[in-house]
Amino acid sequence: MSGYLFGLMALGAIAIYFFATSRASSVYAGAQVKVHSRPIYHGLNAAIWTGIPAFVFLILWLLGQNSIINQLVMASVPGVETLDTAGRSILLSEIRQVASGNLFKEPTPQVLAAVEHMRSLESIASVAIVAVVASFMVIGAFFGLKMISPRYRARHSVERSVSYFMMFSSLVAILTTFGIVASLVYEALQFFAKVPVTEFLFGLRWEPQIAMRADQVAGQGAFGVIPVLFGTFVISGLAMLVATPTGILSAIYLTEYSGPRFRAVVKPLLEILAGIPTVVYGFFAVLTVAPLVRSLGINLGLEAAPNSALAAGAVMGVMIIPFISSLSDDAFAAVPRAMREGSYALGATKGETIRKVLLPAALPGIVGGVLLALSRAIGETMIVVMAAGLIAKMTLNPFDSVTTVTVQIVTLLIGDSEFDNPKTLAAFALGLVLFIITLGLNLIALQTVRKYREKY
Repeated sequence: MSGYLFGLMALGAIAIYFFATSRASSVYAGAQVKVHSRPIYHGLNAAIWTGIPAFVFLILWLLGQNSIINQLVMASVPGVETLDTAGRSILLSEIRQVASGNLFKEPTPQVLAAVEHMRSLESIASVAIVAVVASFMVIGAFFGLKMISPRYRARHSVERSVSYFMMFSSLVAILTTFGIVASLVYEALQFFAKVPVTEFLFGLRWEPQIAMRADQVAGQGAFGVIPVLFGTFVISGLAMLVATPTGILSAIYLTEYSGPRFRAVVKPLLEILAGIPTVVYGFFAVLTVAPLVRSLGINLGLEAAPNSALAAGAVMGVMIIPFISSLSDDAFAAVPRAMREGSYALGATKGETIRKVLLPAALPGIVGGVLLALSRAIGETMIVVMAAGLIAKMTLNPFDSVTTVTVQIVTLLIGDSEFDNPKTLAAFALGLVLFIITLGLNLIALQTVRKYREKY
């Protein structure tokens, strides 16, 4: 039903737009005064009045409809006041399952009566929302058409509406960020109420396997985050060793050496690497790179695990090459041509110009790009989940398996999880640590670019 209503609002707004535009043109034809706005702005203003109030009301209605119906249905069930919160939740879930046609057992008469009551309320709500939305559209269209006059500032009204929409979009983005941070902080505090902060930050063992039920047999659990962070930085460091020189050198070649036709072909191909899904990189790492790395380690006389830090780091490095290459290319392109020509005029070769003029001038942009790519590598999930290990180790051997923060978050939240034990809540603590690290790297990158950037 809601989909049809959204379509009705869109069609109504489009129809009113064309009608109001035509009416404004006819009004302007016989006007004896100077007009303020073009007919198109009157059409847009009428469309906004027709669609936006109805749209806002429909969104608010849909957000509150289920909760109101649930309260009315539960209030009609006899004896519901004797149930606790969990019992009410189970009863409401059973009523909704029966109402949707999913019968797992024979429902009781009370449940059937509640189902009939729910269906009647939903029918009433459907009729009411159609009537109210149509009323909003008619009233809005009436006001939009009534405002059409030669001196009405329709353009200002439309621009003001667009400004309000952009402010609302910015507010949504800000509130979403605050919501993410607040949820992480809240759940992390629940974890730290069960596990000391000092043990989490300075512990050297990460073994979160604890008993979640009384009939389970498991260890006591250890939640030292240092081995997990160590593995994260090892894989990220290997990725940066692959991506940083490759990305910077490819940007130098594309900017200073390649011809226009070669650049027009190679640069889009390089950017394609950024558009490949990370799960594809994960398959590539597991099926191709990991066996090659293990064979290399065995041939060198080293013990090599099936899942190694080198395999995950190498593939991750290939994935983030476009980030460094693109940002470095933009930094090189921002250096004025006069600086290059001045260097050539003083007798410097192309290589000397690149080393002594181009790289120092573009260094802030390059550093910012490398730090942003590092934050992207630290937060990568699919490649390390598929190609890295699950056991937290503090080792610098690239042929050994290590684990990362993202691997542990995925592992801890897989399956039926209850958010009342340290094992599950540890994922939120890890997420908070990961958020702080990536946020710090992004701030350092932005500050570096802002501090050392020169305006030519």
